[in-house]
Amino acid sequence: MMKIKSELKMKKLLCSLLFISTIGFSETFDESPKYSADCLILQDENSIICKYEHERLETDIEIKVQWINPQGEISRERVILIPAGHGSVYDFRYIEGRMKGDWQFKVIEGERETVTNFSVE
Repeated sequence: MMKIKSELKMKKLLCSLLFISTIGFSETFDESPKYSADCLILQDENSIICKYEHERLETDIEIKVQWINPQGEISRERVILIPAGHGSVYDFRYIEGRMKGDWQFKVIEGERETVTNFSVE
């Protein structure tokens, strides 16, 4: 009887370890890193809020943010530090005073460029 209980405990332990190691191993084959940019226009707050997301890194990283007006000119360029462990940053501008038309919000991280478009009406 003791032997049967011992074998059952051993099987449960083995199954638990197998399950945990399978989940941990599958995490290493996660999809490729995600990089995205998106802008939200809040008319009632006179604001354009843009967000950039990237894979969380173990080190600080600098990115360059560009706001490109409808004429293709950079109206603002900033270097922003994303601290280690963080996955996103925000930048915002007021709608009032912006040229009407289609704008680009571009983020340059190393060799990668991530771009999103929005319209000011």
